[in-house]
Amino acid sequence: MGKKVRRAVVAGGAAAVFTAVAAVPAGAAEGGVSFTRVQVNGGKPIVIGVSKEVAVPTSFRMATTHKWKWPAVFLYRGSTGNKLWHAIETSDCDKVSSGVCDFDETMFFDPSVWDMRNSEAGAWKVAAEVYFQGGGGDTDDEGLTAYVKRNSRLTVNASPEPVSKGKTITVTGKVTRANWETRKYVSYEGRLVSLQFKPTGTASYTTVKKVYANGSGNLKTTVKASKTGTWRWVYYGNTTTGPSTSAGDNVVVR
Repeated sequence: MGKKVRRAVVAGGAAAVFTAVAAVPAGAAEGGVSFTRVQVNGGKPIVIGVSKEVAVPTSFRMATTHKWKWPAVFLYRGSTGNKLWHAIETSDCDKVSSGVCDFDETMFFDPSVWDMRNSEAGAWKVAAEVYFQGGGGDTDDEGLTAYVKRNSRLTVNASPEPVSKGKTITVTGKVTRANWETRKYVSYEGRLVSLQFKPTGTASYTTVKKVYANGSGNLKTTVKASKTGTWRWVYYGNTTTGPSTSAGDNVVVR
């Protein structure tokens, strides 16, 4: 399947190319192009939920004497033909010197439009490609790794409210994560989640204990009431799932 392309105009009048990334055509990787200064999302993971489009800033420098069209950075596994489906918007050449251009690119990932598989979460390699006018092109592995992760969510409830000093506070919650295939958030069982507390009048939270979610993703623990303050859950994520922090639940201690 070839590329599906439409042109548009971005801020400042620069031409943009929106493309659903497909395999590099036969005759590509002919050389004659150098890609440097490649950055994807500032080195941070790309975290995607179930409905909102995620825009990922990307930039690179390209040097070549060929007449070219449609340079872009993309993510792949195995071979460069096995790409992660997305759309792109690229700027015109910001000329550095003869034959050398800087580009700003945005990758767009939209789970509400494209069918994403949960198995696509995790590590991806980064490559850059360009097509030449008249045919052919060049594709280069950039030796970088980008992580694409399923978004996670946390809820919290601390009770009773208010509570007498020295009595027991029960803190519950639930950890879920995006299922890209059903486009819903589902229970994320077995996660180790931190319970944190911030006394009223202070600026920072402190971890009080860590709790494993049960088979339904539910969290539950008890603590002794000592000070008025706010309780929350924090999950730090892993290689396939993004981190999350619940809202805070304030409990007055009398």
